[in-house]
Amino acid sequence: MRSEDPSRPAMITCALSGVMANRSQCAAIPYTPEEYAAEARRAFEAGAAAVHIHARTPEGAPSFEVVDYQNIRDAIVAECPVIINFSTGALGVSVEKRVEYLHAVKPAVAALNMGSMNYAKYSEKKRDFVFDFVFTNPIAEIRALLAAMVAADIRPECECFDLGHVGTLAPLIAMGALPAPFQVSLILGVIGGIPGTVANLVHAVSQLPEGADWEVIALSTDQWRLLAAGASVGGNVRVGLEDNFYLEPGVMARSNGDLVAKAARMLRDIGRPIADVETCRARLGLVHR
Repeated sequence: MRSEDPSRPAMITCALSGVMANRSQCAAIPYTPEEYAAEARRAFEAGAAAVHIHARTPEGAPSFEVVDYQNIRDAIVAECPVIINFSTGALGVSVEKRVEYLHAVKPAVAALNMGSMNYAKYSEKKRDFVFDFVFTNPIAEIRALLAAMVAADIRPECECFDLGHVGTLAPLIAMGALPAPFQVSLILGVIGGIPGTVANLVHAVSQLPEGADWEVIALSTDQWRLLAAGASVGGNVRVGLEDNFYLEPGVMARSNGDLVAKAARMLRDIGRPIADVETCRARLGLVHR
């Protein structure tokens, strides 16, 4: 595994809502700008330096409209100084549509999915897939979104669901298309991507570009074990209702703040200081808006 300083302050990101879950599954998922802002504040007060946003309409439907991203961003900024990260992941939404809200609202960071994949969820209880689809992210679209981010001084957060996605970083760096510092997320536990084991995490980390500021994202019951493994060797962590509702089996979080608080306790227990917003802004070379 790439050597990391385990005493380096850890950045906590909180993914506030995701795009698939709804309030019938978890009552704390935010829909309105005011609810996003309240959840962002709870996450920030518990130790998060950044929040990851999938926009929704006030009724809860996924949105890729400038007005919804703008209203959510403005509400969060009025509540707390957290770093704002916008999703660009989508099915059937043009690159131009996604670039439109990036350039109009200009978040500090935007997620950049690094490759195509089967994307599925499997139910052990039902012995069947809950859903499955092909998540298409061809290199031409990756390059177009990346160029739009760089042009707007938005830091790409390179989301890697598989080792092939990690491998796509090298040519983009060599071309000069992906500038340093590199922020990389390793996402484990999606059927079709990297299975959620510590051994797989170790190998994925070993393939990262030198100097990458990396985080672990893990889903459902795999989350806490894999976050602890990554954090123990210098990785950052992401939590939030997009990834997992539960603090422990059978105990649902009341808010995103509960999940961040657990992550912060875990980090402190293994000797990792929590990185504050300004530390993370400096590390990632973010532009103040």
